[in-house]
Amino acid sequence: MTKEELLEKANSLPLAPGVYLMHGKDGSVIYVGKAKKLKNRVSQYFQAGRGHNLKTQTMVSLVDTFDTIIVGSEFEALVLENALIKQYMPRYNILLKDDKGYPFVRLSRESYRKFSIVSRVESDGARYFGPYGGRLETRSALDAIRNALRLPTCGKKFPRDIGKERPCLNHHMGRCDGFCRPEMTREEYERRIELAEQLLEGKVRLVTARLEREMNEAAEDLRFEEAAALRDRIQAIKVLGKKQKVIAGVCADTDVWGLYLEAKCCYAVLHYEEGQLTGREAELFTASALDDPGEILSALLLQYYGGRSALPGEVYLPAEIEDQEVLEQLLTEKAGHKVRLRVPQRGDRAHVLALAEANAREEAERQTSSQERSDRTLDLLGKLMGLEEAPSLLESYDISNTGSEDIVASMVVFHGSRPAKDRYRRFRIKGLEGHPDDYKSMEEVLTRRFTHYMEQDKKFMPLPDVLLIDGGEQHAMVARRVTERFGLAIPIFGMVKDDRHRTRALVTPEGREIGIKANQAVFSLIGRIQEETHRFAITYNRQSHGKSVRGSTLDEIPGVGAARRNALLKHFKSVKAVREATVQELEKVVPKNTAAAVYLWAHPAPGEE
Repeated sequence: MTKEELLEKANSLPLAPGVYLMHGKDGSVIYVGKAKKLKNRVSQYFQAGRGHNLKTQTMVSLVDTFDTIIVGSEFEALVLENALIKQYMPRYNILLKDDKGYPFVRLSRESYRKFSIVSRVESDGARYFGPYGGRLETRSALDAIRNALRLPTCGKKFPRDIGKERPCLNHHMGRCDGFCRPEMTREEYERRIELAEQLLEGKVRLVTARLEREMNEAAEDLRFEEAAALRDRIQAIKVLGKKQKVIAGVCADTDVWGLYLEAKCCYAVLHYEEGQLTGREAELFTASALDDPGEILSALLLQYYGGRSALPGEVYLPAEIEDQEVLEQLLTEKAGHKVRLRVPQRGDRAHVLALAEANAREEAERQTSSQERSDRTLDLLGKLMGLEEAPSLLESYDISNTGSEDIVASMVVFHGSRPAKDRYRRFRIKGLEGHPDDYKSMEEVLTRRFTHYMEQDKKFMPLPDVLLIDGGEQHAMVARRVTERFGLAIPIFGMVKDDRHRTRALVTPEGREIGIKANQAVFSLIGRIQEETHRFAITYNRQSHGKSVRGSTLDEIPGVGAARRNALLKHFKSVKAVREATVQELEKVVPKNTAAAVYLWAHPAPGEE
């Protein structure tokens, strides 16, 4: 279908809640979305001038048709959208890692139920908790729960092995209450398993309160040994609650979310229990057609908490989400307790939000290679410049002079974000007389550069993707005239400095300024190019000026040629030191008659200067 036909179809949709599925030309589902009002939402994709981001524009360009499913409420739309995303895995939706990459804790159905760690959920009637973090960390956490409740960790099977052998070493070390002994009942075993379930559901305080009641009852009944055992169990669970850093949600009453949406997209979730940070999760996620942080958060929350068995009481978010009440309702029903979504604006809560964002940024940057960062920066630079493709070869020029003489120019080349020093070139300006003229100097340099190219000089090939000229609009116009004279079409931009001599913007030959300070990566890259171009020009100017000064002084002395001049400079290091040398010191370097001539030159008689 054409864009016009798609818009016409969208305008015929009802103002009702529902889910829409965008299909590509091969019939595959490339995007799934939800809407309060299908007509308004879907028609936005096909309206001209909506200002969609690049990902959305790309997605829309691939849409051949779309389907919709009308539902009874926003809540139903939210649930259906999540189910369809899991079913179709559309390329333009946010997609978190498949749960199969994470471990689950499985509780079997047998008479003496046992915990184990598995890779996926099966339809076997067992109860599953998770998904959790790494397998090793999850095993350590599960062992900590077993030890706190003194549940068996050995390979014995119950009731088969009850009373057959003496208890193992774990019992004698106080890590297990020896359920292989006949005096330990199945009812007590099941009670401990139920406590472990509650801990895996995140009900640490509920379990602690229950055991404290039992401890107090035992103490009142003078069952001091039992009360002491319960006391130790309570203490172990409290320690578990404070030290647990692995299983997301088990010990969290507050989750704090951070987002990073740059070269790589990443979320971070900090888990807090009673104000104490107990764990962190951070994960990259695939890009989507969404460009609003609130919509991105909504999609992430649904997928993140949708497959988890324990949910916190509060979730702090860095941005407002449109369907907050509906999502709260869904998470509350799943958790079995009230779940509140909040967007803190100030105070300690805002501080922990900033901490979560810093964690997301750090994780994304850690997993982003320098090449990926460079590619991202060049891509952004290309977009700012209005180029169809990101530039990979950038050529920059600067003029340096000390008055009307010693005018030089530098040509610096960057391949991507790295300087290509083997391609640097230096020019001495030859065609100027009188006062310096930066515009004519630039014209001469670029004319010579492109003449070399036209003559197939390999040192000046290939042509750059972009020309950067140290200067403003007039400098860029000079460069444009030169390239047009050679019949070349190269994008040209002047580098405009601020009062601190930093490049604050780029400017076209037509005078259009392009601000770069808003994007730190681009600002840094252009700044480095400008500084390197200036440094290379200044260095060459100083070298050139030094040679001209040396040649105009020592070369005037009778008997001092190039060889003796170089010998004097090599020994004394500077013209000033030659002037200050005694005849005896000079005679160590040059013959006596030459030493006398140098000394007389350095110490002229009065009136001879």
